[in-house]
Amino acid sequence: MTFSAQQIAALTGGTVIGNPEAAVSDVSPIEAGKAGTLCFLGDEKFLPFLSETEASIVLMSRSIPFDGQTRATLILVDNARGAMAQLLQVVQQMMQPKKKGIEQPCFIAEGVTIPEDAYVGAFAYIGKGAVIGRGAQIYPQTFIDENVKIGDFTTLYAGVKIYYNTVIGQRCIIHSGAVIGADGFGFEPDATGELKKVPQIGNVVIGDDIEIGANSCIDRAMMGSTTVGNNTKIDNLVQLGHNVQVGERTLMCAQVGVAGSTTIGSRCILAGQVGVAGHIQITDDCIFGAQSGIAGNVRKAGTYMGTPAIDAAVWRRSVSVFKNLPEMQRIVYKLNKQ
Repeated sequence: MTFSAQQIAALTGGTVIGNPEAAVSDVSPIEAGKAGTLCFLGDEKFLPFLSETEASIVLMSRSIPFDGQTRATLILVDNARGAMAQLLQVVQQMMQPKKKGIEQPCFIAEGVTIPEDAYVGAFAYIGKGAVIGRGAQIYPQTFIDENVKIGDFTTLYAGVKIYYNTVIGQRCIIHSGAVIGADGFGFEPDATGELKKVPQIGNVVIGDDIEIGANSCIDRAMMGSTTVGNNTKIDNLVQLGHNVQVGERTLMCAQVGVAGSTTIGSRCILAGQVGVAGHIQITDDCIFGAQSGIAGNVRKAGTYMGTPAIDAAVWRRSVSVFKNLPEMQRIVYKLNKQ
């Protein structure tokens, strides 16, 4: 696939500076740009590479000042990273077009209707009472249990497991190995101290435009629903416990773990390996740095780090003190002897 600068500008609403007939057939990072490739420049710190790159076309944010020389044809756009994402979506659709039809062998329970524009891959299992939306893409070896609802144009990649009564919205993407609706981790000791399983009879409700990464798990509620709000994005290897409630447009990076019955607001960001205790509430617009531990309610929007998580500015000052503790201890011991 080859695109000219003129075509790319038309797709992105950009302005061409240079040769409008310059063509590309691949992409590359600007620091390793090669002839015939398209790069993007969305951060001023990468500006020095623009003079050196051999890339044929560079998408550049209009806000970045540049009065030097470059061999590349420039396309000025409002948001270079966003424009690049828009182009990559077009390329992906061409490389991986939507599939249609039902491959065999697979199992589809009696009474389940598969829309004409949907796809069901080989060895998939679709249980009784399931509802499959228009344009759904169900890849091979996917398991869809009884009474599951899959929204329009949702994609379940190979090996996804969806337990009974789960509801998944429209235009979602769930990657291989994800398990939605397994039992929540609920046990109660009896009179002898033996742990007895507490039945988990609720379900999981996933909103619209949600992406769930590979091998992530979202547990069904003990009662009621575990919910994930519209446009939330969940990375690989994330665990959400039973009855967790997640708001809209929240981001969860790899290895985040959220214990049961916790509520996380909208537009939050949980960086890698953040751990969240159970039965707490986190308000909207909170950011938690990597490996933060959230032990109690967070009622004020802001940026937090550390374990237990505290205001990021306070945490950074604390860390600078922590690394000096051995020397401070030595001084205290010396003073004590005197």
